[in-house]
Amino acid sequence: MKILVTGAAGFIGYHVAQRLLNEGHEVVSIDNLSEYYDVSLKHARLNRLAHHINFVFEKIDIADRAAVPKIFARHHFDRVIHLAAQAGVRYSIENPDAYIDSNIVGFQNILEACRQNKIEHLVYASSSSVYGSNTKMPLATSDAVDHPISLYAATKRANELMAHTYSHLFNLPTTGLRFFTVYGPWGRPDMALFKFTEKILAGEPIDVYNNGEMIRDWTFVDDIVTGVIESTMQIPQKNPSWNPEVPNPSASSAPFKIYNLGGGTPVKLSVFIEALEAALGKKAVINYMPMQPGDVSATHADTTDLQRELGYKPEISVQDGIGRFVAWYKDFYKK
Repeated sequence: MKILVTGAAGFIGYHVAQRLLNEGHEVVSIDNLSEYYDVSLKHARLNRLAHHINFVFEKIDIADRAAVPKIFARHHFDRVIHLAAQAGVRYSIENPDAYIDSNIVGFQNILEACRQNKIEHLVYASSSSVYGSNTKMPLATSDAVDHPISLYAATKRANELMAHTYSHLFNLPTTGLRFFTVYGPWGRPDMALFKFTEKILAGEPIDVYNNGEMIRDWTFVDDIVTGVIESTMQIPQKNPSWNPEVPNPSASSAPFKIYNLGGGTPVKLSVFIEALEAALGKKAVINYMPMQPGDVSATHADTTDLQRELGYKPEISVQDGIGRFVAWYKDFYKK
């Protein structure tokens, strides 16, 4: 198939594009190469993808209402994997406009282009952050998600609602994937594992929030990619048994679905740091900090639906995944 992967210069988008190309698909990617973090890392990812004959990259901003339809008209995609977004919970407090432009306006442009071009299936990145102040664990897609605690989370929940509208009105099949704390090689420099590795190797203290009591459902990027591609290949159908009197937020009478995509085994941050210390062969100097605005203390994905319907099963342990990240980091940065 010919598949559009938005954000292939980004962390998850790069890995998804790489897997699709290896499986023989044609991949077109668009990305605005924003300066939210080191652009040279984004170029390095694209350079690796450019070795594939079936890869095409075009630099555009998804918030550009004129540019997005032209890409669709030029390439005639079968399916779309939409991963481009302004990421980061804390940054959404500092620069809210970036999130409206990319995550709301940009997503609307993608939805409308999918509708106009009769795309078979749109898969898009949501986030575990939509669960907001929910405390019942594990976090399930059948739970209400009406209390986001960051603008980033609110934009991701808005994406789910926008997608449902297009599924309902225009019969556009859409699948939203709530990612849980993704990590691995080629990761983002603003994420914990990257920052911790950089500082530990430099002998600098690391900031650990909530006094180290954070619990996260760490998910290795290869497992995320498997879930993304399996979801892309299965087009959601209308659910005739969906009950509007007791509505399940993750399904619909429209061709619409939401899945949690996580490791399913939450790990305390202190254990994660210990695994990193072991992989680096060096102890961390820890600066304990209070909880930051917009953060949640724990995440734990209920992936029952994804396992039952798509056979999804994460395979990479935290210890193995951290080891793979450290090996990549040392090689890429010559440490």
